[in-house]
Amino acid sequence: MLKDFKQFLLRGNVVDLAVGVVIGAAFGSIVTALVTDLITPLIAAVAKVPDFSGMYFTLHGSKFMYGHFVNAFVSFLLVSSSVFFFVVKPMNALILRSRKEKSIDPTTKKCPECLSEIPIEAKRCSHCTQVVA
Repeated sequence: MLKDFKQFLLRGNVVDLAVGVVIGAAFGSIVTALVTDLITPLIAAVAKVPDFSGMYFTLHGSKFMYGHFVNAFVSFLLVSSSVFFFVVKPMNALILRSRKEKSIDPTTKKCPECLSEIPIEAKRCSHCTQVVA
C-alpha cells in the first residue's frame, strides 16, 4: 500500500499540480500587490475616490454596503486582466511560436485515389497501388 502511495505521489500530474498551486499562490500575491499598490491608486487619482468600501445606501432603515462589492469587483477585473495580458497572451504566443518551429517539411502526402498517407517520394500508393505523380 505504501508503494502504491509513493507511485501516486511521484506521478507527473500530482507533482505538476503541486508546483502549479505553489506558483499560483506566489503569483497571486504579486498580482494582488500590483493591483493594490499601483493600479488602484491610479484609479483613485483619476476617480478622486481612494476606496469604495465606505459607499452605501439606506432603504427603510437598512444599510446596504455596496462599496465593498465594488472594491472586490474592480479588484477582480484588474487581477483577471493582469493575468490575461501578462500570463495567458505571452504563453499563447510562445506555444504558437514553438508549433511553427516544429512544422518542418512534410514527409508524407495523400494518395489522390484512396486518400491514404504515403511517403512523399512514393511513385505508387501502397494501399490501392495507383500511380501517384
